[in-house]
Amino acid sequence: MLRNPFTKWLWDARRSILGWSVAVAAVGSMYGSFWPTFDDPEMQELIANYPSEIMEALNYTEIASAAGYLNATVYGLVVAMLMIVYAVSSGTRMIAGDEEAGTLDLILVHPVGRIRVALERYLAFVVSVAVISLVLLIAILAISVPAKLTSIPIENLMAMHLHLLLFGCLFGAVTFAVGTASGSRVLALSIGAGVAVFGFAANGVLRQIEGLEWTKNLSPFDWLNGSAPLTNGVHVADLATMALLSTILVGFGLWAFDRRDIDV
Repeated sequence: MLRNPFTKWLWDARRSILGWSVAVAAVGSMYGSFWPTFDDPEMQELIANYPSEIMEALNYTEIASAAGYLNATVYGLVVAMLMIVYAVSSGTRMIAGDEEAGTLDLILVHPVGRIRVALERYLAFVVSVAVISLVLLIAILAISVPAKLTSIPIENLMAMHLHLLLFGCLFGAVTFAVGTASGSRVLALSIGAGVAVFGFAANGVLRQIEGLEWTKNLSPFDWLNGSAPLTNGVHVADLATMALLSTILVGFGLWAFDRRDIDV
């Protein structure tokens, strides 16, 4: 179990992965179970009377359907935010955390190269994101009948969770790249949080401003659910964008990490 950086990272993070999986599944299924409350004539009439600008800014324009409700409230808001927190915090710890704690030299004295240590830790992180996404999927499927979500095809739910997986991997790649290149957790956390804030604003408020509509296309939130995977299934272009950017960021982080001096 502990013979390589990949399994070592997963073993050390096992409690965290379990905790995050349970927390994300609990919050996601709780919000999902509220759908019958929205699927009510009076509530639907109230929603229809909301100003269209506010509904568009909050991405609530399709909230009158089960798929639109889950897309806006669960995957586009609470779960997305939780995934960002997990990914950013994990990314800052992969290399920068050990470096700032002064323990990275103890790891690198073993017969493993820098690149292998960093890459296998990131790949282990990807597995952890997959576990969290899978547990959430199981939870949503478990409540689908009592929460009246059966109108959403299972394959579309799976497509949404594939988007969520790559969304989490992208934010992890951002902080991984900054942390491995700089050795600073604070800088990695700041950049990761900045990308999240910009993405959320671009996907909602900024696109309402004349001349800034194009910023929506740069938002990870738009790549996550702008194509409405719960309604339309997998959007290959969005998945490819997140996968490509993650690969470039990880590659840059490995390149920088292999060439810089390490403060220990």
